[in-house]
Amino acid sequence: MTVKLLMSACLIGQCCRYDAQNGKSIVTPRLHKMLNNGEVAVICPELAGGLGVPRDPCEIEAGKTAADVLAGSGKVISIKSEDKTEGFVKGAQATLELIRKYSIKTAILKEDSPSCGVHRVHSGAFDKALVEGRGVTAELLSRNGVCVFSEDELESALQYIDTLAQ
Repeated sequence: MTVKLLMSACLIGQCCRYDAQNGKSIVTPRLHKMLNNGEVAVICPELAGGLGVPRDPCEIEAGKTAADVLAGSGKVISIKSEDKTEGFVKGAQATLELIRKYSIKTAILKEDSPSCGVHRVHSGAFDKALVEGRGVTAELLSRNGVCVFSEDELESALQYIDTLAQ
């Protein structure tokens, strides 16, 4: 079988969240079959970047974007004001390597995450506010031609995979 999809590990229930809680699984019967058939690659970019579980909450600094982080003009900081940029960029690069290894064209990533946010990320003020923008991994994958969906767009992602198979 061909790997057709990359997914954030937390979305299949793996315990990789910053707070050591299990992620909320979005695995449907179709995704379950795809996972069993080796059609889904699973990764947590933050773990791939060397960040542990549990870890301090992190956000892209206020007023900056994932594009700024990738360009070296923005940072990902922890709630303790520690610079965690290197781990986030390293994790994004590891995810892109996996995408390239299997020629994956589609990803479903965890919304609101500083790594995986597709449409929204936290504000950078650690105030629980969300702002429009992408996480570092979502930005890097999008730049490299991957069609990136959030967990709220599961059906659209699967339909997109079906169009690629035609």
